Amino acid sequence: MVSMSQLDTTTPPQKRRVPLWDNARWVAVTLVLIGHAILKLIGEADVAYTLYLFIYAFHVPVFVAVSGYFAKSGPPDARQMHRLLTDIIFPYVIFETIWTVLRWILGGKFVLDYSTASWTLWFLLALLLWRIVLPYLVLLRYPLIISIIISIGAGYLPNIDGTFTLSRTLGLLPFFVFGWKLRQWQLTDTWLELRDGLIWRWRTAAMGLFALLYLLIGLNIGTLRTLQVRRFLLYDEAYAIFGYSDFWAGGIRLAVMLLAFALIVAFLMLIPRRKTWVTDLGTATMYIYLLHTFVLYPLRETGVLDGPQPAWVLPGMIVLSVATSFLLSLPIVRRLVRPLVEPKARWLFRPTAATPTGTTVFPHRERT
Repeated sequence: MVSMSQLDTTTPPQKRRVPLWDNARWVAVTLVLIGHAILKLIGEADVAYTLYLFIYAFHVPVFVAVSGYFAKSGPPDARQMHRLLTDIIFPYVIFETIWTVLRWILGGKFVLDYSTASWTLWFLLALLLWRIVLPYLVLLRYPLIISIIISIGAGYLPNIDGTFTLSRTLGLLPFFVFGWKLRQWQLTDTWLELRDGLIWRWRTAAMGLFALLYLLIGLNIGTLRTLQVRRFLLYDEAYAIFGYSDFWAGGIRLAVMLLAFALIVAFLMLIPRRKTWVTDLGTATMYIYLLHTFVLYPLRETGVLDGPQPAWVLPGMIVLSVATSFLLSLPIVRRLVRPLVEPKARWLFRPTAATPTGTTVFPHRERT
């Protein structure tokens, strides 16, 4: 007869990864690369600016929502707090230090300021704050509506700036909560169980939405440039800073968010549900995100993309982005830079035991 103690020590089976989410991760982070790669082209070419606005209407919200989908909303245990350090804080400190040293080597001043994130590192700080805040936010009755109100309200306050990426953290908070709500609503489970006939009806509607969006942006690109719609899509500054000091400015952010919610759902509908050649690549999105800036930095800072460019440059930058995303997700790259992206830092943690409830218990020190 098997004792209860033996049953308690059995190892639970590992959770099976859902290919949909790994596919979505890789496509989303590749869109991030494309958006960064074509940034220098948008000032001179309307076709580049059209693609830029189209991508920015949904790619960062998708990236944030996917992170929110897998976020834990219960009280954090020791393991979760440990992962906040190893998955977010340590990589942020490492890469912020690397960027500071790199700028100094290239002739800049040596200013080590961890309160101001370099380029794409804002996402790590924002992710840290979202994970900390979520367990408290979900205690409220309407967390998604409250997060939308917080996001809109933050845009009226110029003193909420990029320090510790607070402006973006609050601005994009609704998408993190929306991702968490997608899991609560179990929409993904329903989607995965639908038969192919219904799937393609929904996908046709999703493709229609994206096509309509791209068409409308292209037909109104001059007006959108004049209205500085791009600034609303970044969620990183107060409305008044770019000329929207009227009370209705928050309504524009609300409209942009509502559109992004619809585009997130449409995006996920278009992602393959089954395992594909990009599925395994989707497990390396943090590597791609943190490392791609070192590839694009020379193009961004040397001025090689300044001014009018030949027509082939835009598709060339798209191809470069996709190739970079693919190469940075290869196993050999992960092995080489794992100590930077996923630092274990075991020497920093003191040995502790934990109670069954997850409470950390420090060893008793006897008096001598």
